[in-house]
Amino acid sequence: MKGLKRIVPALLLVLAVASVAYASEAGGAHGGHGLNWKDFLLRVVNFVIFIGIIYKFAGKKIAELFVGRRKQIETQLADLADRREEAEKKLAEVEKNIANIEQEREAILAEFRAQGESLKASIIEAAKLNAEKITAQVKLTAEQERRAAIQSVRAEVAELVVEAAERLLTEKLSATEHNKLVDDSLKKVVLN
Repeated sequence: MKGLKRIVPALLLVLAVASVAYASEAGGAHGGHGLNWKDFLLRVVNFVIFIGIIYKFAGKKIAELFVGRRKQIETQLADLADRREEAEKKLAEVEKNIANIEQEREAILAEFRAQGESLKASIIEAAKLNAEKITAQVKLTAEQERRAAIQSVRAEVAELVVEAAERLLTEKLSATEHNKLVDDSLKKVVLN
């Protein structure tokens, strides 16, 4: 029924155009005589029969062709609409990711700053511990060197005292007194 509603106006349009064309041709070819209505009517009937035969044998296929084409176009339009929706979703996701990139960048920078501060604190702590160890080691070394210096000074002082005592004794003691002191010392050593 839909096909018939479309075909009838198209057929009437073709007939109107054909009649105008036929009338103008007939007027020029026959020297201004009127329209041969009988011939025109036969041609219109012939045309209607021809269209009827085409509609009878090929009407369904022609209709299917147009319906198929319509469905194909509708499918393509639906597919394009789906693609557009998908593209819009992807665009929204990309825009969301772009918006989140700044936040992610700030979070990463904050994390690296925190790690840097932690590393800095651990390096400073290790440096303090090393400084304390070095200071303790320097103090120990200084103490050992001080003791060694005191020992050395004492030994030198003892030698100087012994030398000074020997000089004094040699100057004040005579040979007999010297022998007497040596004998007394030997007696004490032997008796003890």
